[in-house]
Amino acid sequence: MLYTNKDLKKLIIPLVFEQLLAILVGMVDTVMIAGVGEAAVSGVSLVDTINILIINITAALATGGAVVAGHFLGQRDSENASKSAWQLVLFSIYLSIAVTIIFLASYKPALRMVFGQVEREVMESASVYLVITAVSICPLAIYNSCAALFRAMSDSKTTMYIAIAMNLINLAGNAILIYGAKLGVAGAAIATSFSRIAAALLIMVLMFVMDKQINLKGRVTWKLDIVLIKKILYIGIPNSLENSLFQLGKILLLSLISTFGTYAIAANAVCNTLASFNVLPGQAINMALLSVASMCIGAGDFQQARYYTKKLMVISIGCTAAISGILFVASPWIMGIYHLTPQTEALAVLVMRWHTVLAVLFWMPSFTLPNTLRAAGDVVWTMIIAIASMWVFRIGFAYLFSYYLDGGLLGVWVAMAIDWGFRGLCYGIRYHGHKWERFVGAGG
Repeated sequence: MLYTNKDLKKLIIPLVFEQLLAILVGMVDTVMIAGVGEAAVSGVSLVDTINILIINITAALATGGAVVAGHFLGQRDSENASKSAWQLVLFSIYLSIAVTIIFLASYKPALRMVFGQVEREVMESASVYLVITAVSICPLAIYNSCAALFRAMSDSKTTMYIAIAMNLINLAGNAILIYGAKLGVAGAAIATSFSRIAAALLIMVLMFVMDKQINLKGRVTWKLDIVLIKKILYIGIPNSLENSLFQLGKILLLSLISTFGTYAIAANAVCNTLASFNVLPGQAINMALLSVASMCIGAGDFQQARYYTKKLMVISIGCTAAISGILFVASPWIMGIYHLTPQTEALAVLVMRWHTVLAVLFWMPSFTLPNTLRAAGDVVWTMIIAIASMWVFRIGFAYLFSYYLDGGLLGVWVAMAIDWGFRGLCYGIRYHGHKWERFVGAGG
């Protein structure tokens, strides 16, 4: 077997802590920015929707590079794994620099086009935050690329430590620049940018000096290798389109929820946070499965790829069921922490309890299983299913349940579960066949 139980633990546990850290630090970060005022919070939250889109694009590209490198590692070809790793980093640098230039040249009309006529103070905060954080787009792309490569080598402990350092730098920077230097939104943006730059520098140094299967020492060239780039983009572009359109769909649903009233918006925000905890182990296992399946498929061992897919999905379902049980019982107590109104609290408890049940049944087939298909290069089909299901079932049924059946916020969340169920069914049918096994090596 390519992976022992000990190997899987060493890969998955640091990823769980990394995901948990990201959620907790994000919550604290929001509270710290809230001290500046409502205009600051609104401006930063608006730009964060754009930042999430960029993060998704860079992460999708990194996934392409990690899969290609994983295939080479499965073939015990460290030379080409390292070459493809540098090509991923190089392409990420070129692409992110181009995006940064476009952002800085057109951010004012872009903000007005996306967010309309918001209040002047909110637009000013958004502009300041966007301009400063745009400087860190390139470092963020480098970090995401290298972090994906470390996971491809089954080394998630290193990325966990770097993530801890990055988030501590961000929190310390916020405390110093927001509260100490009184720089407000600019302080928050500087802290975010500096933490990303520091993380990128640290992980790049480690990619050159650590004695790993993938090492960038001696690989540096400023010329793109078209064959390797095509392999990376074959995975990265469909994944990027899927993530981008998924994020756009979530923004549209947020617009729908805003018509239900303030209590629904507040309940949705709280439930989104708790839902992140609900599927936290699943998110970590998703990243682990991509690395594990890529290695098995690169070695030409589809039987092991299927074995680990089943094993990790069972673990994911078990962990999610345990967390769901806790959240189902403890939801009323947890909602009390947020000091919600009785109407908002009752709605949030109802929605959260629905989520805990539906996540156990449908979340893993919808989000974990397709990573094995992606690891094999079956990315166009998974993209088409994800996008079609998102727009037909999640968005279509959300409007149907909410407007015509008076389901309100709960209708939106039930529609989300229907989307999960349809995707999981399609991925399951695809996975149990053999067509996806014939995509390895596509794109080259």
